[in-house]
Amino acid sequence: MKRLILCTLALSISSALMATAVQAPTFDPHRLSDEVKTLSSDAFEGRGPATPAETKTIDYVVAQMKDAGLQPGGDLVDGKRSWTQAVPLLRTEIIGAPKLTLTMGGKAETLTQGKQIAVRAPMDGSTSVAIANAPLVFVGYGVEAPERHWDDFKGVDLHGKIAVVLVNDPDFETGHGDFGGKAMTYYGRWTYKYEEAARQGALGLLVIHETAPASYGWATVKNSNTNTMFDIVRDNPSSAHVPLEAWIQRDLAVQMFKHAGLDFDTLKKQAQTRAFKPVELKGETLSASFKVDKSVITSHNVVGRIDGSKRPDETVIYSAHWDHLGVGQPDAKGDRIYNGAVDNATGTAALIELGRAFAHAPKPERSMVFLNVTAEEKGLLGSEYYASKPLYPLATTAGVINMDALDPNGPSRNFTISGSAKLGLLDDMIADAKQYGMVYTPDSNPQAGYFFRSDHFPFAKRGVPAVSFGSGNDLVDGGLAAGKAAEKEYTAKHYHQPSDEWQASWSFTGMARDLQLLYTVGSQLANSDQWPDWSKDSEFRGIRDKTAAERK
Repeated sequence: MKRLILCTLALSISSALMATAVQAPTFDPHRLSDEVKTLSSDAFEGRGPATPAETKTIDYVVAQMKDAGLQPGGDLVDGKRSWTQAVPLLRTEIIGAPKLTLTMGGKAETLTQGKQIAVRAPMDGSTSVAIANAPLVFVGYGVEAPERHWDDFKGVDLHGKIAVVLVNDPDFETGHGDFGGKAMTYYGRWTYKYEEAARQGALGLLVIHETAPASYGWATVKNSNTNTMFDIVRDNPSSAHVPLEAWIQRDLAVQMFKHAGLDFDTLKKQAQTRAFKPVELKGETLSASFKVDKSVITSHNVVGRIDGSKRPDETVIYSAHWDHLGVGQPDAKGDRIYNGAVDNATGTAALIELGRAFAHAPKPERSMVFLNVTAEEKGLLGSEYYASKPLYPLATTAGVINMDALDPNGPSRNFTISGSAKLGLLDDMIADAKQYGMVYTPDSNPQAGYFFRSDHFPFAKRGVPAVSFGSGNDLVDGGLAAGKAAEKEYTAKHYHQPSDEWQASWSFTGMARDLQLLYTVGSQLANSDQWPDWSKDSEFRGIRDKTAAERK
């Protein structure tokens, strides 16, 4: 789950640089509101990639970038930059309703897609899935981490079998241990668990959903996993995906364990220890049968640019994803359009308006790129593609400022850092925010793994400085009580649901002030010769150091 208010600040600035004042422009809340209202209207059909809505969305964003005064910064076509970067994606969709049967104690139970189970369209290259009575094996958290002396698999043979795993990582329940306590590691992400299942040779993987360790409810799981799936085009897709990838409800898991003579809570506690060993769910099998519509399609990132006046080969990137979930399963009111107003029409509107602000300011010394990426909701695919095939070298990309689910309400007194990113100059960022009346509040929910769940991460894992910045919840109007209530309501009732729609009550004044801070940090970086870096103990410092010679 993303936070209600999540954006990414992928850089840090030296103390000397931060002392240099930046006159940030004011941002028009009415313009922001209009852009969010347009992008999240039913006419854009939830902005699904590879649908007619993609063309409509891209046409709108390009028109806005042109009006803002930006230049095209995408693929080279006949020696000239276009407005887009082509992103080839594998597109898969289950044809009709999948046939799913769980057998327990000799009794077969039909499972309903979206109710007890959420099966993803396969991304291993399959055009059909035909699994008959595959045994089930519980493998704890599904983690193999040699550097932590941790192995949940213990040599178990998973060929022809379906692994069952817990969500998050082993420290979530206890708050301490080999995985950093409450803060989620990458081992806790469901994406890692599917990848590891493929490496272990499993036929399938079932992730047991629990709201607290997942950080979102079943509605989010259902809505995110039962529609069209996308992945980057891989040379060997079966190395990263198993044929059957799915989530199951906790109640079903408890029932499965009980029928096998096991206690779910007891085994869950065992899985939090290094001594855990895989346990077969005796007498239980899963069958699945469905056909798959598979194709390779081309989606697009939208790219605007301002050439730097002194060091045009050095780049600062602002980014946001334009996509949402498109048209999917209806909610209780019959609404099938997942409008994605907060997530992420707000970020796209912010990107446009930051581009407008920079285009009307004196030309920055470094080049600025305004990157509107596709398929974030399908696994950060647009940003992953850019980071793997950058239009501008990552070694000379000074930082990335990503915006994802900005706050459309009033201003707050604080801001936070998402996850546990380690940048040595965070104090300077804190100092810079003071001019806007904001103080720093540490991430209150590091166990949710937000650091790995937004478009800055593909850059971070390649060494480009990245730290997540989130608008605060101590609202000027209503304080912490109002802010926490708003976060709770959004997560429970609107996140990844059709009700994430534009509201006339949104003032956008807080978002406008957040953009002043984001402009200030980006402008300081773009008009300096500073290279932000990770702290010495960061897992990303070594990767960045390998390209140090390319930075002057």
